Amino acid sequence: MNPSTAQAEVIVDELVRNGVRHAVLAPGSRNAPLAYALHRAAHAARLRLHVRIDERSAGFLALGLAARTRQPVPVFCTSGTAASNLHPAVSEAYHAGVPLLVITADRPPELRAAGANQTIDQHRLYGSEVRMFDELGVAEARSGQNAYWRSQVCRAWAAAACGMRGGPVHLNLPFREPLVPDGDTEWFEPLEGRPGGERWTEVADGGSSPSSLGRLSSGRGLVLVGDWGAEEASAWGERVGWPVLSEVGGVGVSGPAAISTGMWLLNLPEFIREHRPEQVLCVGRPTVFRQVQQLLADSGMEVLLAHGGIGWPAPAHNVREVAETFGADSEGPGHVDPQWLTAWQQADQKASAALHAALDLERWPNGPAVAREVVDALPENSLLVLGSSNPSRDVALAARQRPDVLVHRNRGAAGIDGTVSTALGAATGHGGPTYALLGDLTFLHDSNGLVLGPYEQRPDLTIVVFNDDGGGIFSLLEQGGPEHSDSFDRVFGTPHGTDLGRLCAAHGVEHVQVPGHAELREALRAKRGLRVVEVRANRDELRAVHQRLHAAVRSALLG
Repeated sequence: MNPSTAQAEVIVDELVRNGVRHAVLAPGSRNAPLAYALHRAAHAARLRLHVRIDERSAGFLALGLAARTRQPVPVFCTSGTAASNLHPAVSEAYHAGVPLLVITADRPPELRAAGANQTIDQHRLYGSEVRMFDELGVAEARSGQNAYWRSQVCRAWAAAACGMRGGPVHLNLPFREPLVPDGDTEWFEPLEGRPGGERWTEVADGGSSPSSLGRLSSGRGLVLVGDWGAEEASAWGERVGWPVLSEVGGVGVSGPAAISTGMWLLNLPEFIREHRPEQVLCVGRPTVFRQVQQLLADSGMEVLLAHGGIGWPAPAHNVREVAETFGADSEGPGHVDPQWLTAWQQADQKASAALHAALDLERWPNGPAVAREVVDALPENSLLVLGSSNPSRDVALAARQRPDVLVHRNRGAAGIDGTVSTALGAATGHGGPTYALLGDLTFLHDSNGLVLGPYEQRPDLTIVVFNDDGGGIFSLLEQGGPEHSDSFDRVFGTPHGTDLGRLCAAHGVEHVQVPGHAELREALRAKRGLRVVEVRANRDELRAVHQRLHAAVRSALLG
């Protein structure tokens, strides 16, 4: 057996022993040894192999799988710019706390020095955005290699999986030719792992027990749910009498403490002055709304964080306490103001009634109305993947409460990269009905995610594309003001005119365009396979729609 084949076989075997059940491969020449080893493992039903021709899509597919399974998922690629194309997924995994194993093949040192083809400097390619980097020595026919390879795989697995959230790890593997099996199965030392299929090195889990935040003391507090912990926060808020506000509105949160219109209420300065919390407990990492960042930046409040990872949010650099984990049974403040939660509940009821009445009067389709329709129509226990631009905001602002729905968002770095592939990975990991709500630019940015070969699994995923022909999010920002109308469409609106139906047909993906409410609801009925549901809209009224909804909520609460 040649050294490259031996090393690849051992690495894949040890990954399986550590718990790998899904692996993503972007094929190439230099990573051929790994491709053969993965194919053999998949053929033996030891793991499920997913193959993609685009490394960026492969990275986000692995990220979606890891986010839903909460286990490290490896993605393998060849050398050169192939490895560079994984960087967006690495960045998202790092900032979102997703356990991702990036395994890049490389040329051996003597070929790097010779300027060989498809060769770049892959040493610490992803900089500070990985928990661990290691380059394994080039495989050689000498003793001790089996133990070394297996030990380093265990180190990488532990680094990716450690703690509540996890993170990305990069292993760089230089291979010498020959890169394909030579038919010989002999190696001069045993290549087996530990007996009974055990890991080579067992690492104790040091981050699984809930933490108590010792400085929770106020009867007038607020819980903000960011990118994880909705279920725990809902139960805790109900127990201690703190309102629970989520960046996805009422989706995924439950109980009487859940405030579905929280993002509207935080955007009313007059309301916040009268209902100003003394403490804010932030669970996870909120990233979408400016009003949330303003609240956390209020130096007159104590900010406490349950944040299972690094890089915690601190807009005013005044965070009082950080706990890595948080459970529903964590200790609360010693006393409760019984009127505090009631006041928020009453405001939520008024705001919700005014919001939905105003939304019913708006011309369909618009982003908030479509988001409300999609969430209402989801089957029980669905997973909803949201694009990072307007869809996340629209669901938070307009969806009614759906505590049974799980939500995934790529909000670590908050890019629109790879969202189609993330949704495919999340759907595969979820194993139940999965939907995605994306804007047209987010969809087009990862249309390569639809490239699925005949051997690849097609999960049950319905992608709803709200197509307003460009960057609708900018209509709601400063750039969308009337004083910037001369330049807006060219450099921010960016209309594309792409026929999504033809694009889907080219990839063999079912597509339907829906003109109204009834057709959308019918298209959202649970159905097997991969399909795209398109809702076409006009961007011209988007800013005005949001202004009218804001005015309706403001009038209901402040008169």
